[in-house]
Amino acid sequence: MPLQVILAQPRGFCAGVVRAIDIVERALERYSAPVYVRHEIVHNRHVVDKLRRKGAVFVEDLSEIPTGATTIFSAHGVARTVEEEARLRELPVIDATCPLVTKVHIQGRRYAKSGRTLVLIGHAGHAEVIGTMGQVDAPMHLISTPDDVAALPLPIDTPIAYVTQTTLSVDDTRSVIEALHAHFEDVEGPDVSEICYATQNRQTAVRDLARVSDLLIVVGATNSSNSNRLREIGEEMGIPSYLVDDGDGVDPEWLHGIASVGVTAGASAPDELVDSVIAALRSIRSITVSKLDGVEENIEFSLPAVLRTRVAASEMAPEQEQI
Repeated sequence: MPLQVILAQPRGFCAGVVRAIDIVERALERYSAPVYVRHEIVHNRHVVDKLRRKGAVFVEDLSEIPTGATTIFSAHGVARTVEEEARLRELPVIDATCPLVTKVHIQGRRYAKSGRTLVLIGHAGHAEVIGTMGQVDAPMHLISTPDDVAALPLPIDTPIAYVTQTTLSVDDTRSVIEALHAHFEDVEGPDVSEICYATQNRQTAVRDLARVSDLLIVVGATNSSNSNRLREIGEEMGIPSYLVDDGDGVDPEWLHGIASVGVTAGASAPDELVDSVIAALRSIRSITVSKLDGVEENIEFSLPAVLRTRVAASEMAPEQEQI
């Protein structure tokens, strides 16, 4: 019997990732290479390498950027100290922060202004968390699990407000929010339904996929939070679940005794990597490919005004034409 390969719907790029990549590509068109990007524009090696070949230079610190060079902030957002450093150095900045991450920053500042003690639900060290904690001019307590709630050094009558990292597991986040409400007397924050639409849609699709698959393959980078959550959901649903960069990561041993494989991709993984996984499976067994019914996403985020029109070929310098 052929191996059934079932594709999740939706999967892969979200609107915030599409916007961020488009910003880098259009900046290269308009200003020519190199343009400098602080942190990986999105967490995917293949995407970053492709942009690097076109002339993008990825750095972790603004000190690595020459004076006057076009500078792009990644989709994960940055702290206000980074924004201020760029301003003092007079770096021309294009901000590729995902609008849904910016929404979290605005929520946090609003809660802080109202006098509430802020709690951020997220993972320590993640670029988005670092940026969010640096966007609010008030102390912020970082927690990840329900157990962290009881350990907060705050009286139970403290007026609390929470915001969340956009790429978390919806179920895990809900349990932390419930723990906050159970522990503290006065809690405000967004409903779990306000977590990033792409995160919710992909996690729902993986649950549906796990119900009809013997094994799950998630295409995404190991440092991609949302991709790791998809793999974890597969495991929670009781099926073997693996995270791979591309088709080279597929192990033929996984397929022994397997009749159906569900395939999805994190929000920063392009379709071509899903195609490479399908090709790898086809090289091991004969396969049939189908797509699960799911949400059709049609959300688009507008580009910064300076990049909304493309540079005509006649305006491009010779070195740009070669990119």
